[in-house]
Amino acid sequence: MEEGLLTLSGSKSNINGASGDCSDVITPGGFSSSATPVVVLSALVALCGSFGYGCAVGYSSSAESGILEDLGLTIAAYSLFGSMLTIGGIIGALVNGKLTDLIGRRGTMWFSQVFSAAGWFTMAFAQSAWWLDIGRFSLGFGIAIICYVVPVYIAEITPKDLRGRFTSAHQLMMSCGVALAFFLGTVTTWRTLAVISAIPSLVHTIGLFFIPESPRWLAKIGRQKDFEAVLQHLRGKNADISQEEAEIMDYTKTFEQHSGKVIDLFQKRYAYSLIVGVGLMSLQQFGGANAVSSYASSIFADAGFSTSVGTISIALVGIPGVALSVLLTDKVGRRPLLMVSAGGLCLSLFLVGLAFCFQDLNLWKEVTPNLVFIGLLGQSVSYTIGVAGLPWVIMSEIFPINVKGSAGSLLSLVSWSSGWIVIYTFNFMMEWSSASTFFFFSAISGLTVLFVSMLVPETKGRTLEEMQASIAHFL
Repeated sequence: MEEGLLTLSGSKSNINGASGDCSDVITPGGFSSSATPVVVLSALVALCGSFGYGCAVGYSSSAESGILEDLGLTIAAYSLFGSMLTIGGIIGALVNGKLTDLIGRRGTMWFSQVFSAAGWFTMAFAQSAWWLDIGRFSLGFGIAIICYVVPVYIAEITPKDLRGRFTSAHQLMMSCGVALAFFLGTVTTWRTLAVISAIPSLVHTIGLFFIPESPRWLAKIGRQKDFEAVLQHLRGKNADISQEEAEIMDYTKTFEQHSGKVIDLFQKRYAYSLIVGVGLMSLQQFGGANAVSSYASSIFADAGFSTSVGTISIALVGIPGVALSVLLTDKVGRRPLLMVSAGGLCLSLFLVGLAFCFQDLNLWKEVTPNLVFIGLLGQSVSYTIGVAGLPWVIMSEIFPINVKGSAGSLLSLVSWSSGWIVIYTFNFMMEWSSASTFFFFSAISGLTVLFVSMLVPETKGRTLEEMQASIAHFL
């Protein structure tokens, strides 16, 4: 396999693990770098799923006070409700990769939205904690599939020079969904919010009728004529797709000579990709950003700051942060954005921990609420610039087509399992020590900076096939 891949790449590939430099690989020319209306429409439809994902993440914080009052839930019961999203996500992570390979990217998005819509409506009409948990579980199962298949689909349909920008829009739409949930949570009831949050799922389901399947998946399953027609449709009827078509087919045939079972991921050729993927996914979650999103209102309440002003503010400032990420991903690269993002998280979370430390010591009581507010604003901006979305972008890029499904399931499982641990334990950690909780998150973010600088490769401006072949030879 290794000799074949070196021949296909047309040059010797070299990746410096310490610096993450992939620039020694010659990039084939001739591929279209412009986005056609079909590519834009397809990405926008897929991103409806990302918007719904954001609504799901922001829902528990927005609905917390209303649900506690209407259904009489205890803090422990509400922590279980909040974590049911990640429990459903863990189950969804077990099947999302294989499902994407089995029924295609478009079919998988359809499948996921059935569970997402069912979850929203179940929560909207729930009369007990039991039905509330079932709805949250169903929603978690659906969005666990969405959070994998959307970046993969967008990465596989977009030209290489625009791939990072388009794929990063996944996080932009998530941030918009979180902001909408936070805002509507202050002006509507939690039941109405659940119904409104189901709308993106319905729009996504309808929109899928009007977009094509991923050409790389069609090539993978041997539908040659459909592959050629879809690729031409995506690049424009007058575009020359011969070189891109040949490269995709050559790499697909070469990688498909090897099986794509989960156990195959632990072969030496995939070790580097696996280390990078698992590391990014686990560090992203243990940095605590999703716990902050889920329980933002209670954090502000503990700090003595207005919950409505605080939650809406951190949601809104995250939008320009992720917009900046979308604009810069293909210009400055994935690695610099990740390091800046993780560094900002480290400082911001340390500030929040310091504020709670002052509160515990009864120092500067009048300053503590503002310090927490400033720190969480910085955390929101820093997170959305890179750590929020770029691990999913990189995951969609570094694994070859033959193991992409298995890798997607494994890394999604790592992400959702880590997320469940953090979200479920967050309230208990805050009761133990608010300051220590945020100091821990700050330390994890500092570790992320080191991890990215030492191990994560730069992937901008390279075709998926060229990059995956070179990374497979890292070890």
